[in-house]
Amino acid sequence: MDAGNSNEPFAIHDKVIAPGTSATVSIPVSQHVTGLDSSLSLKVFNGAKRGACIFVSGAIHGDEIIGAAVIQRLIEQISPEMLSGTIIFAPVVNIYGFVSHSRYLPDRRDLNRSFPGAERGSLAAQLAHCFLENVIDRCSLGIDIHSAAVHRYNLPQIRIASGSPYLSELAMAFGAPIIIESPLRPGSMRALAAERETPMLLLEAGEALRLDRFAIEVGVAGVLRVLAHIGMIDADDGLEEVEVPLRSSRSTWVRAPRGGISRRACKSGDVVRTGELLAMVGGLFGEDPEDLVSPIDGVVIGHATLPIVNQGDAMFHIAEVEGLDHAGKHVNSIVEALAASAPPFPATPLLDEDEVL
Repeated sequence: MDAGNSNEPFAIHDKVIAPGTSATVSIPVSQHVTGLDSSLSLKVFNGAKRGACIFVSGAIHGDEIIGAAVIQRLIEQISPEMLSGTIIFAPVVNIYGFVSHSRYLPDRRDLNRSFPGAERGSLAAQLAHCFLENVIDRCSLGIDIHSAAVHRYNLPQIRIASGSPYLSELAMAFGAPIIIESPLRPGSMRALAAERETPMLLLEAGEALRLDRFAIEVGVAGVLRVLAHIGMIDADDGLEEVEVPLRSSRSTWVRAPRGGISRRACKSGDVVRTGELLAMVGGLFGEDPEDLVSPIDGVVIGHATLPIVNQGDAMFHIAEVEGLDHAGKHVNSIVEALAASAPPFPATPLLDEDEVL
């Protein structure tokens, strides 16, 4: 190895991690009601060669456990000896919600609305401050992994802030089924990272408190392709053959027209046209069924998995996509692919999982 390209030891909390090695770090955050310390657990891979420092995080909402599974598999596949740069893995950011199987912290605060936090603030503020100081401020890129709420499923999708060609390029390298442009929310990790000039990709995939193979595989493969694209590992970034991606900046939830039991005709990942049947909802005996149809052309990016519905329950999340017929076509460059798939309207906020109920 070229001595000039050798990495430096990486210091974090009470550990100094030599190049080409890894270590587990536990950073005290606060105390449980028992008086015992609770800590943020990190796994740090410090590569043998110089490179970027990035983080991969999961379970900022404690019941969204898919990120922990993705990170476990990444740790199995990445070798610090062959890595350029440093990766900080945080499989469970919301340690309190993870233990209680809850989206929130014990004080009912949403950790992803609590950044930048404060060292002497609420429990959520303390945890946000700890993650900011020890992780976000150390990194030049973040990949944060989420899932849908309980009884909902999200098609694996990458969400990015609009207006960033670099993030669009990374999102294409990730290779999720669809790229969603959405505004940054005050107090969120993404908004804080943007203020600190740390670009972030947010993966939404799967269902809360569940692990599914497809979502995990998309997450693992996507992170590896991003690492390859930015030169941290020697692998294929998937962009040798460039295709027009599915991209959207506007979506809508379609709600149950009546209470009863639903029969889905579509699922997440399906392309739908205006007026196409999504589901039928009938009474307890199947009486008086009502059709639920798509109000737009787009892609189903989320659906309710519980067939028992009240009138007005959100059943399908559809991303509006212009130029569906052009998606997947080969073009000559990333620039052409992004131009061909650019949404024609400004990004609109996506509702939180607890806002669609």
